[in-house]
Amino acid sequence: MRATTKFKSMLGGSSIVVAPGAFDGLSARLVEQAGFPAVYASGGAIARSTGVPDIGLITPDEIVRRLAEMVETVGVPVIADADTGYGNALTAQRAARAFERAGVAAFHLEDQTFPKKCGHYDDKALVPAPEMVQRLHAVRDALHDPDFIVIGRTDAIAVEGYAAALDRAAAYLEAGADMIFVEAPTSEKEIADIAQRLPGYKLINMFHGGKTPLLPASRLQELGYHVVIIPSDTQRAAIKAMQRVLATIARDGSAAAMIDDMASFKDREAVVDTAGYLARDRRYSA
Repeated sequence: MRATTKFKSMLGGSSIVVAPGAFDGLSARLVEQAGFPAVYASGGAIARSTGVPDIGLITPDEIVRRLAEMVETVGVPVIADADTGYGNALTAQRAARAFERAGVAAFHLEDQTFPKKCGHYDDKALVPAPEMVQRLHAVRDALHDPDFIVIGRTDAIAVEGYAAALDRAAAYLEAGADMIFVEAPTSEKEIADIAQRLPGYKLINMFHGGKTPLLPASRLQELGYHVVIIPSDTQRAAIKAMQRVLATIARDGSAAAMIDDMASFKDREAVVDTAGYLARDRRYSA
């Protein structure tokens, strides 16, 4: 089954799809091995993994290479972040084709100006709603797989207000978005109202420290959401763990004091399936 078809079938199931964020093949595999049904390829986490902030500094080609690496590594659907489409309707079309070739099951496209900012930063700017509508038409025209899920995202709450965000979301659904993503609601009341007032599939972003209050996945499902992404928690945990082990090495000359907090050599090799690769190598060499 194609990843797109698999993901679309999940949306009609009885459980909300929880998709933790990943930013490379290793983190994607860890998400899958933890039992999650999908991986969210966070554009912000991918950017930060190159050492830069989430302000539109890395190129679409860099992102597509990373997406292809993640898709190759896992057997579950990958949901991607296409930012603003990287310019205009034509660049959005080109990105849509590239993302589809990379093998992702879905991506979200947002209505910020290019270059974008993280959805929970201040001082964002939006393109006019009609321009975003045309971007959605453009990417829908560019895609070949009828099961590919296009997610329309609006960042309007912080810029134009809550009512404008709902109006934009409705327009994006009418323009061909299969799912809507209203970024950064600031209360449980707004979270519930978005789910009640907008038809179709709905995605919500959950992470500690953002503008949106954290709700359990079970509650989000009750409210009517179909997908919850948790973009940056894996990377934030990895940053903290690396800082701790580096401080230990600097202090002691080795990481021996943290050995219980580190994957063993054997566990590390199991994550990347070294034994499986070597077994296939022996089979093909016979």
